[in-house]
Amino acid sequence: MRVLLWPRRNWLRSGKYFIKRILRLSGSPYMIAAGVAAGVFTSFTPFLGLHFIISWAIAFLIGGNLLAAAIGTGVGNPITFPFIWGATYWTGCFILGKEVVHGQLHHLKHQLLTESFSTILPTIEIMAVGAIPVGLAFALLFYFFTRRAAVAYQHRRKASLARKAFQAGRWRKAIAEHDLGSPDHKTS
Repeated sequence: MRVLLWPRRNWLRSGKYFIKRILRLSGSPYMIAAGVAAGVFTSFTPFLGLHFIISWAIAFLIGGNLLAAAIGTGVGNPITFPFIWGATYWTGCFILGKEVVHGQLHHLKHQLLTESFSTILPTIEIMAVGAIPVGLAFALLFYFFTRRAAVAYQHRRKASLARKAFQAGRWRKAIAEHDLGSPDHKTS
């Protein structure tokens, strides 16, 4: 968790690590990308403290990887939450036809700590409505990028393993396994 908030070396290296961690997960490219998309979508909801649980439920329903969903929730972090909350609040006000109350989100932190839940519920409802289109847009964006990257990574990995098998002298077995899966192969 500390690495998410303040990486040991630098932000770029930490970002590359998380990308590699996602791509190395087991599962089909769809499973990995769907899991990440579920986590990203959940990050846009105002239900702090429940993001892992919600992302796992969504990933389970759509057949996504649960670990990828947990990693995908990292999109919502202390740096991005102010932007996410602003976008979801303004989008929610637009959808519901309500007037944007300037400064409402600025006082939300204080209200969360001092006010009753019924006081902040109207703001949370607006943000929840706005989270759906904004979260879906970002989830789809992350889905397509992650799926494309996972397909490329898995293709490179299979080619590398085949090359290593060939160099190790197990090329006959590798070719036989490859030919068995081809449509031209005939069984007697």
